[in-house]
Amino acid sequence: MLLIFRLKGKQPYPFLFLLGLLFFCSCASHKARVRDENVSKVIQTARSYTGTPYKYGGTTRSGMDCSALMINSFRSVNVNLPRSSSDQSKVGKEVKLNEVQPGDLLFFATGKKKREITHVGLVTEAKGKNNIKFIHASTSLGVVEDNLNSTYYQPRFRHARRIFD
Repeated sequence: MLLIFRLKGKQPYPFLFLLGLLFFCSCASHKARVRDENVSKVIQTARSYTGTPYKYGGTTRSGMDCSALMINSFRSVNVNLPRSSSDQSKVGKEVKLNEVQPGDLLFFATGKKKREITHVGLVTEAKGKNNIKFIHASTSLGVVEDNLNSTYYQPRFRHARRIFD
């Protein structure tokens, strides 16, 4: 039940407008807070795998590939991702490189075909277009954090996607 008070003969509409604005603003801030908490937990989970060796098709701490790292990290907040990096590259909404945020996924073509997505990483820090750090499962080093601006990853980058909106 909503009570409406008349203030000195004035119509209740400004009061209702302010009440509605307060309600919607608090919902938006709650949504942003939940997103930030989810992103933080996903990154924390991904970082807990640092040093895990790379294993093609692996999904455990004894060895995993890049898409399994994303699956395990997002599972910590009850988000299910497809098994392959190629299929993961179709989830969420595409974002421009200069708009990436922590929690976004970066997709790469590291194989012979320049358009085929074969690798995925999770943005952990974004401080401008030239300072984007991401965590991923490297075939040579296992789970590590790198800078997107490196000479290896920059030319192989294809696009970014946001899972949490």
